Amino acid sequence: MTTKIHALVDALGNPANLMLTAGQIHDLACAQGLIENADPQALIADKAYDADSLIDSLAEREITPVIPPKSNRKTKRDCDFALYRERNLIERFFNKISTFAPSRRATTNSPKIFSQRSNWSRLSSFSTEDRP
Repeated sequence: MTTKIHALVDALGNPANLMLTAGQIHDLACAQGLIENADPQALIADKAYDADSLIDSLAEREITPVIPPKSNRKTKRDCDFALYRERNLIERFFNKISTFAPSRRATTNSPKIFSQRSNWSRLSSFSTEDRP
């Protein structure tokens, strides 16, 4: 009934990789696919991505995880919260693509309909004028 957009953005907030899944799919299910062709120094993500499998995968690739630990984690990990503040770039990205969302009158929210109604080619040409 719903579609979820998973995105990887670069340090400037420009999209590097996008994936669409059903709304009930957990965010972590797409994490490996999103970052497989990327080579960042650090990966900034929210608590949903705090899983040992992802953290170990990042450590193997020498990528610093900047992911706050979940409150129920038995052994707390360190997180660079100063760098974590840069996660606002992904929030800005999703704010910008919300203007491309299908109309509320659409009878379905499938990935096919979403991609037809959205002008995905404009996503890679976002202006940097509104960035500090």
